[in-house]
Amino acid sequence: MDINDILEKLSLSLPHDFTRRGFLKAASAAATVALMAEAKAKPGVRPYVILETAKGLIIADPNLCVACHRCELACTEFNDGKADPLLARIKMTRNVMFGPAGTNHLPSPFGVWGNGLVVQDTCRQCPHPVPCANACPQGAIRVDEKTGARVVVKELCIGCHLCEKACPWDMMSFDVEENKASKCFLCHGDPKCVKACPALAIRYIPWMDRSHEESRRAPHGYLPAENSAECSICHR
Repeated sequence: MDINDILEKLSLSLPHDFTRRGFLKAASAAATVALMAEAKAKPGVRPYVILETAKGLIIADPNLCVACHRCELACTEFNDGKADPLLARIKMTRNVMFGPAGTNHLPSPFGVWGNGLVVQDTCRQCPHPVPCANACPQGAIRVDEKTGARVVVKELCIGCHLCEKACPWDMMSFDVEENKASKCFLCHGDPKCVKACPALAIRYIPWMDRSHEESRRAPHGYLPAENSAECSICHR
């Protein structure tokens, strides 16, 4: 099957003035067809060429948080079978800036020395383009059929960390014992962190575009600064 056959199946055609934009359009179409034909997705999970948005997402209110960390434990106990906050898909940081360098770097309105506010950061469930999915060389980040959430298919993950580096908000998790990445997939529509929160500080709501937001936590050391600029091309 050549490029014209693929374009015909997608009801596209090569323009007479085959510009760079036209080439990219054709190449993207060809890649989409090839990828969807190349691998059989895990049951209930669509191939990683992500087009549609998720049905919902998790948001949190730092003003209501009581810093009990039950959300982290509920997340890892349900998804990983162990209580390990480092693996939690919801990321918590306390805004305390003691010492010359401080322990967190939140925006200046939070105070020079910090105010003790506990910030819970959650996956934005990005619309297209999805940085973590685009960065994965194995196509291991796909769409959950039930929720539309972006989910890591562990059988395909090779532990390369590229998804971690690609996420502008540092929302990927990594299990060093299994050498596998993971991320929030909304617990198949029944988020355990939401149910575990005693202060109602976490909510599961209909999807909205949060990809324009800045990270509210200190990023990891190797997060490329240009990631946010690249995402702003599509997300204003």
